[in-house]
Amino acid sequence: MTHAMLKGSNVPLQATTVRAVLRWLPGQGVPDVDASALLLGPDDRVRSDEDFVFYNQPRHPSGTVWRLGKKRDGDGLTDTIQTDLAGTEPDVGRVLLVASADGVTFDRVRDLRILLYDAQTPDAEPLALFDIKPETGQETALICGELYRRGEGWKFRALGEGYSNGLRGLATDFGISVDESEAAEEPAADPAAQAPAPPRAHPEAPTQAHAPAAPEVSGPLPPEQ
Repeated sequence: MTHAMLKGSNVPLQATTVRAVLRWLPGQGVPDVDASALLLGPDDRVRSDEDFVFYNQPRHPSGTVWRLGKKRDGDGLTDTIQTDLAGTEPDVGRVLLVASADGVTFDRVRDLRILLYDAQTPDAEPLALFDIKPETGQETALICGELYRRGEGWKFRALGEGYSNGLRGLATDFGISVDESEAAEEPAADPAAQAPAPPRAHPEAPTQAHAPAAPEVSGPLPPEQ
C-alpha cells in the first residue's frame, strides 16, 4: 500500500534499499529539475564535501548513495536517488533528498512529487508518495524529504522545505565548501531526459525560502519521539 504523505508526516521503512524518484511535468517555461542528496553526520552537518551526491558527483565513496539520473516516465520526467539503508555508515543519521532548478523558481514546476520505492521490487507500487507544494513559489531548491534513523531502523519524512538561493545555498548551509568556479559550471544535458540541465550548491536545517543575501534558516521538524 502506498502511503500518501502530508508535509511533516513520516512512515517507517522495511526496505533495505530505497529508490527516491522525483517526478514533474515538462513544458514550455518549465525548468529542468535535478535530484541530489546530502548525508548528514551526528551534528546534522556533512562530514566532508564527499557527502554531497549530485550531478557532478553522482556516487558517494561508500557506494551506499548514488544518483541514477533522468528518464522519461510517460508524459513526465524523473530523476532518481538510490540509498542502501542497510549499508549506510553508522555515523550517518539523515539523508536529505533534494530537488533543485537551474535558477528558475519552483512556481513554474508542474506536478512535482517524490515517490519512494523498495529498490528490490521496483515494479511494485510506491511505498510513499508526497506531492510537493512550494510555500512561496520563489524557491529554487527544496528539501523534499529525508531518510532518517529511528532506533534500529529507518523512516522517511515528507518535508518540502525551500531555499531561494538554490542548491548552492542549501548545500553550503549544511557545511559543503563550494568552489566559485565549480559553482558556475553548467552540467551537461541528459539525453535520456531530452531536457536542459541545472545548478550547484552551511549548516542548520532550513525551513521556508529565504533571500539569497542572508538566508534565514531554522531547524527541521523535530524527529518523532
